[in-house]
Amino acid sequence: MTQPRTPAGTTSGTDARPGLWQPVLLRSAAALVFGALTIFWAAPSIEVMGWAGGLYLLATGVLLLRTVPAAGLPQGAAPGKMLAAAGAVMAGAGFSLVLMHGDLLFGVVAAVGLGLAGALELAIGLTLRGRHVLARDWITSGIIGLGTAALLPFFIGLGAHALLGVAGGGAIISGVLWVLSGLTLRHDARSAAGNP
Repeated sequence: MTQPRTPAGTTSGTDARPGLWQPVLLRSAAALVFGALTIFWAAPSIEVMGWAGGLYLLATGVLLLRTVPAAGLPQGAAPGKMLAAAGAVMAGAGFSLVLMHGDLLFGVVAAVGLGLAGALELAIGLTLRGRHVLARDWITSGIIGLGTAALLPFFIGLGAHALLGVAGGGAIISGVLWVLSGLTLRHDARSAAGNP
């Protein structure tokens, strides 16, 4: 998880970034709302699954795209391009699920979207390890996305409730990760602003 900023000698990219906590907390909110929906909706229809899962992936993709400039990743550099690609993949998968509904479709599209975005986040985290405040969070989030993607195809035959349960479980785990990161970033940004 995001480590608090040390007062002296932080390496480049690990310092508090004032606007970074906002897209991180919004991402956590999207994941936790989707996760709560999957827990409390006892018998979701295929349409509910498509809309809920699609809107979650679409929101996460858009928020990933918003994270690129806030994270200080130059869009021309490889990590910035990979994060933008992860956002585009998630948003595209989400848009597809909002438009088209079906158990097989949800299982395949969500697995591909989460898997590709997870692999990209893992690669970003490994590339920036020790050089960016979110590197460890991207590694963990990438592993969660890959794990969720790997599990989804095994639950296609069990219907909407099972598919939403798997996707929602991954969303809750990543939502908790990102809320902790966002709150830490917010605290660090406030501390940096208060210490001239």
